Amino acid sequence: MAIHMPLPLEIILRFSLGSGQRRFTRFVAMASLIGMMLGVAALIMVLSVMNGFSSELHQRLLSVTPDLILEPSTPSADGLSELARRARQQPSAVAATRFQRATTLLQAGERTRGATLIGAPTDGLTNVVNLGAHLVSGELNALTSEPFSVILGADLARMLRVSPGDEVEVFLPRLTVSPLGVYPKSRLLTVVGLFSVGAGPDAREAYVSYETARRLLRTSGRQGVQVKLTDRQLALTDQAVYRALDSQPMTLSDWTTSQGSLFAAIKMEKITVGILLTSVILVAAFNLISTLTMSVTEKRGDIAILQVLGLSTRHLLLLFLGHGLLLSLVGIALGAVLGIGLAVSISDLSLWFEQVIGVVLFDPAVYYIGGLPSLLLWRDVVAVIATAFTLSAAASVYPAWRASRIPAAEVLNYV
Repeated sequence: MAIHMPLPLEIILRFSLGSGQRRFTRFVAMASLIGMMLGVAALIMVLSVMNGFSSELHQRLLSVTPDLILEPSTPSADGLSELARRARQQPSAVAATRFQRATTLLQAGERTRGATLIGAPTDGLTNVVNLGAHLVSGELNALTSEPFSVILGADLARMLRVSPGDEVEVFLPRLTVSPLGVYPKSRLLTVVGLFSVGAGPDAREAYVSYETARRLLRTSGRQGVQVKLTDRQLALTDQAVYRALDSQPMTLSDWTTSQGSLFAAIKMEKITVGILLTSVILVAAFNLISTLTMSVTEKRGDIAILQVLGLSTRHLLLLFLGHGLLLSLVGIALGAVLGIGLAVSISDLSLWFEQVIGVVLFDPAVYYIGGLPSLLLWRDVVAVIATAFTLSAAASVYPAWRASRIPAAEVLNYV
């Protein structure tokens, strides 16, 4: 049974897929189609990989970063307890506890490293920063059961060459005055555990109980209340609500203060890479101009005959626009399918490739993230397809306009 299709569509298909084209024109058309396919596929895959890296860093870094930090100008033990109680009563708050932190120097033998010493109650280390989920050795309760104990980041412990059960000396931001001179205050701490989130905090943070932090730091360092919110983005919109919880002046900082610049850089890199890879699609669009221009030159006689048969200038313009868009749509469709397939399977493919060649491409000790994470977002796929289609449509306009301006009488004189 024959399939009947509209005449304009049949003409477009004959122009695009018919056997009347020259071999070189067909080659240029195929190169344009393949270029469009590869550009779309590469852009979808790379954007998905960057989304995967960003998601991994969000999960790792922000799991040990409070959503919101409240720091009164004149903190006191009772005042901080009351502020934490009021913060917990807010509808947007999941948990809120006191904390104290300071920059210190850790020493083990002859090895020294700077570190941020953080003290918080056990429920704060569990409910606000979720430290317990990232312990690779030891238990969180050991901080309260053993006095003057510490949990170190795995990289920090490796650089100090200590393990659970060893002792490290912490030099505090306080001075001891004696007849022999002025010396920094120091104290031995027992390592009771190690944590690892696979990011920067592993190399610079150490956790102690809140009681230990109070005894070590006294009134030095930063003191305040750390809050876990139902939605991390509320830290940007609900600051006025939390600022009103205390009558005294208060400094508020959120997760974007400490980690926002990193995620902004990742977002900018994603935009930059997207623009660079869009140039591949742009090159394919320029190839499409060449293809259509050659096609118009080859089909001058056919165009003249169509004009004699009554086809208007507007219809000729639409026919060659459809001719160009059909070629580009095939490339875009194939590229989208290929890109989505690669984005979904790139993690498994990278692991398989590592096994085949016997080389670790992404060493967790160097990159923090093992393997190649990927997160496919459909809005990125739609944006890539829309961009490719727009560039293809723009590239088809000039050759289609030239086709519509061919004088039929002049062409037929040479047929």
